[in-house]
Amino acid sequence: MTERRVVVTGLGALSPLGLDAQSTWDAMKEGTSGIAEITLVNPDDYPVKIAGEVKGFDPKPYFGNPKDARRADRYAQLAMAASKMAIEDSGIADAGYDPAMVGVMVGSGIGGLGTLEREHTNLLNKGTAKVSPFTIPMMISNIASGMISMEYNFGGPNMAIVTACATANHSIGEAWRMIKFGDADAFVCGGAEASILPMGISGFNNMRALSTRNDDPTAASRPFDTGRDGFVMGEGAGVIVIEEYEAAKKRGANIIAELSGYGLSADAHHLSAPSPDGSGPARAVKMALKHAKLNPEDITYVNAHGTSTPLGDISETNAIKLAFGDYAKNGLLVSSTKSMTGHLLGAAGGVEILACLKAIQDGVIPPTINLQDQDPECDLDYCANTAREVAVTAAVSNSFGFGGHNATLLVKKLS
Repeated sequence: MTERRVVVTGLGALSPLGLDAQSTWDAMKEGTSGIAEITLVNPDDYPVKIAGEVKGFDPKPYFGNPKDARRADRYAQLAMAASKMAIEDSGIADAGYDPAMVGVMVGSGIGGLGTLEREHTNLLNKGTAKVSPFTIPMMISNIASGMISMEYNFGGPNMAIVTACATANHSIGEAWRMIKFGDADAFVCGGAEASILPMGISGFNNMRALSTRNDDPTAASRPFDTGRDGFVMGEGAGVIVIEEYEAAKKRGANIIAELSGYGLSADAHHLSAPSPDGSGPARAVKMALKHAKLNPEDITYVNAHGTSTPLGDISETNAIKLAFGDYAKNGLLVSSTKSMTGHLLGAAGGVEILACLKAIQDGVIPPTINLQDQDPECDLDYCANTAREVAVTAAVSNSFGFGGHNATLLVKKLS
């Protein structure tokens, strides 16, 4: 049996940089920051007052029935919007696929936190009768995948992966695996998150994970810089459509790139801190290279997890050096687009694989902004502050989550 290849044919995104994939990418190339003072909640009572919000988002146009938009948590609204964009970009809804062979896997690291907060407040203040009957379906992390399948009658494999900040990469990677095995011919996959809320802000802040550079929001996310003091919370959604190559080619799809590698591993180290030597993430990168049948020198660009945390950036630098050997410091280009978007948690990988795909399409490496004083322990080429025009033949996207979950995706120019 001929090995089934998997290609990307559609992109959808909402981020602090824009309400679609192209505007997000254009802002990345320009080195624009989407970080500003929080408006989704009143930040006065919180030590952290900045975040990367999706601005001006109206969910209603993305649902066939406006009632369904009202009955969805913000994370699911974002997921539906990004999915609709990706589906329309790919043309998959009208491609003649058997609906039972089209899957959906759009996960969330936290799920419907806004619904949980609101309805718990109702329970405490107004009593049990005032808790919405939609609380549970709005809150659970799998409901976005279910809603997308219902909207488009996609009856193939349908599930939601929850691996914190590795969620989107795991979702895309496992969808890739199902197409490779022949369990589906196409997938809508990625991640969504909406946690700029009292519980989200307080929880992350109290574990000292967030930047408190409130007086200079656009400079707060500064991966690999000596002045970094934590990540900046973001929200959004990133979704792609992937298809079996021969089927996509036969229908004349616009093929963006090939998704040829996927790796995953566990740090087995700590609840929230990365393994200092980077050995866990390095195993994920090496697995992705093995699946893609590529050597380290074949990779032009790594979109780093690069959260702007003191420990995380050093650990990932070590991981890249372990995985790529001497090439890590002699030709490999790395950048963290979280310097512009903030950390989208479970949606991060979905937006960052977009950066890899557009880098291949446009021959542009997006920069790591705010990198003014590079940490000596972070000693790679992070494309500081300015995008670079470089022919990109293959790119890697790293995502790592609390619990030691590591996931790497590898995309390459179709050959």
